[in-house]
Amino acid sequence: MYLLGLYLGDGCLSEHRRKVWRLRIVLDLRYPGIVDECEAAMEAVVPRNRVGRTLKSGGYAKPQDDPSSVEVSAYSRSWPCLFPQHGPGRKHERPIVLAEWQRDLVTKAPEPLLRGLIHSDGCRFINTGTNWRCARYSFSNRSEDILGIFQAACALVGVRCTRAPHTIYVSRKADVARLDEFIGPKR
Repeated sequence: MYLLGLYLGDGCLSEHRRKVWRLRIVLDLRYPGIVDECEAAMEAVVPRNRVGRTLKSGGYAKPQDDPSSVEVSAYSRSWPCLFPQHGPGRKHERPIVLAEWQRDLVTKAPEPLLRGLIHSDGCRFINTGTNWRCARYSFSNRSEDILGIFQAACALVGVRCTRAPHTIYVSRKADVARLDEFIGPKR
C-alpha cells in the first residue's frame, strides 16, 4: 500500500510496446531515504523487473541547473491490475476509487498508504503562533477523491483531521504523535 500512496501522489502509468506499462514516480532528491524506500517497494512488487532511477530538473529549475528530482520507474504488464485507478487525463480531473481488494488491504493496514501519501504530497512541519509551537502534518492534492482516501485512512488509525481547499491538516498533539509512530519526518 506504500507504493499505492506514492502513485496517487506523484506517480503515473504509461503504456509501451507489447502491452508493457511503465510506472514512474517522481520524488525530491532532498529525501534520499524516500527514494530508496520507493525503489525497494517497486522491487518487492515486481521482483524480477529492473527498477531504474533517472535524475530530472524540474519546476523552476533551468535545464542546465543541477537535478532537483529523481524519477523511479519499472516496467511491468501487471501495473494496470495493481493500480486500477489509472486512466486518461490528470488524476484530479477523473474519478479515483480504490478497488475492493485495495479497500480490504487498507482497512487491515492503513499505515503504509498514509506513509506513501505523506511522502509524496505531504509534510510534517512546526506550526507557530504567539508563545506556542506544535508539530503538524499536512497533505495537499487537487483530487477530492484522493483527499477522501487520505481522510478515510486517517479515520482508520484514529486520527482526526481538518480540511481546507485541497489540503488536509492533522494538528492535535495526540494525532500527530500517532502519525509519528509510522511516518515521522521526511529523510
